[in-house]
Parts: sequence; structure tokens; C-alpha cells
Amino acid sequence: MSAGTSAAALAAGPGGEFNPRPDGIDDSIWAALGTVRDPELDSPITELGFVVGVETSVDVLTVELRLPTYFCAPNFAYLMVADAYDAAAAQAGERAVVVRLLEHFASDEINAGVAGGRGFAGSFPGLADDELEELRVTFQRKAHRACQEQVASHLVKTGWSVADLAGATLADACAGQDLDRLTRRRNELNLPAGPDAPLLLQDDGTPISRLDLPLQLRMAKTTRISIEGNSGLCRGLLSVRYNLPRPADVDQVITG
Repeated sequence: MSAGTSAAALAAGPGGEFNPRPDGIDDSIWAALGTVRDPELDSPITELGFVVGVETSVDVLTVELRLPTYFCAPNFAYLMVADAYDAAAAQAGERAVVVRLLEHFASDEINAGVAGGRGFAGSFPGLADDELEELRVTFQRKAHRACQEQVASHLVKTGWSVADLAGATLADACAGQDLDRLTRRRNELNLPAGPDAPLLLQDDGTPISRLDLPLQLRMAKTTRISIEGNSGLCRGLLSVRYNLPRPADVDQVITG
């Protein structure tokens, strides 16, 4: 693999549609990389098309990544490369792990910093004062709010009033991917995630009151639309940068 071949790494599917999975990647490694999310977009790097390829040998497991633009934020980029390293290491056994971010203005610093375990501040001495866990939690909370609003909107469509949602629990929610995503976000933030847990929680885990609920849901919907719009924009930029088939839902997401 190399930067020169990265544009062809994501092949088109049978009908010319966008196919984010390069050929020849082991299922377990692909699944592990699927746990790595872009923190701002709250989407797996495997679905976004950020995985260029994976190369395995007897001694080394190599993962190559790319981003939609040359100037994507280095803090988000560092988080994804570091998380991809941890995910790959869990599948590597005795092999060494190499994760390379390609064609990014801070690739050298990020790749060396992750490989050396320096952390973000150590990778950018004099430019970064703090590590990124607080940033990660900030975006996990945003994703949690967006997931809550998505699940709540399904209940409203089935006949629940907004006021009644103040007494809803996770057991009341419609089963499906949105509820699964909400439960995962709760577990990441150590918030109540059992069936009896309130459906709608503040960041600190306390239930949202009936009085505050309309405003909180409107704000959460704005957050969700922002995340979805940014995701569509980034996937569109990636397709243009690397001359890939355009994801079918990009225009729909951007125009809403």
C-alpha cells in the first residue's frame, strides 16, 4: 500500500456505488476498525471511507487511513489514528502494529506520536497543552443528545406527546439501530442504560424535567442535524478528493 494507490483502494460496487471496504481485509480486523468513530461525525471510520487498506504479514499489521481534506483538524485526526492503533493492536496478536495517516498536513507528527505513545501534547510540543480526553467526552455527550432526540422522535411519531416523554424509559423506546446506538453512548459515558432508565437524561445523568423537555429536544435536534450535515459534507469531500463514487445519500443529508 502507498499514498499513490490510495485513490483506488475503495472500489466501486457492482452498480458503481460507493463501497467503503477495500478488498482483502480480514473480517475481525474490519469489525475492530468499525469501533473507531470520527468524534465530530459520530460515524465509524469504516463507513466514512477513511480506511485505505490493511496489510498483514507474519510480523506486522499495517493500517492506512485518510481524511476528506489535507487540513482536517489535527486533534480529531490524532484521536482516530490512536483509536485505530488500539483497535488493530487488539487483533494483532504478536505482530507489531503500524497505523499511518496519509496525505494530511500533520501526518508525520501524528503517525510518530501514536507510534511512540507520546500523546497529543507530546506529538505537538509547544503547540498543544492538553490531551484529548475532555474533547472526546464533549463529542460523546453531543452524540448522546442526538441519539436521545432521534429515539424520542420515533416515539412522538407513534403517538407520544412531548410532555409524556418526561416519564418514558428505555423500555418504551422502539427497538432498532437508534436505540442500540443510544445504549452504546450511555455505556461509554457511564450513564444509566438499563430498560428502566429514563429515556431522556441531562449530561450529568439526571432526568430532563417536563418543563425543560421542549427546549432540550429542540437543541438536541439541532445537534443531530449538524452532525448529519457535517457527515454528508465530509463524505462528499472525500469522494471528490479521491475521485470515488459519490455516496448515494450525501445530497439528501446536506440539503435535509
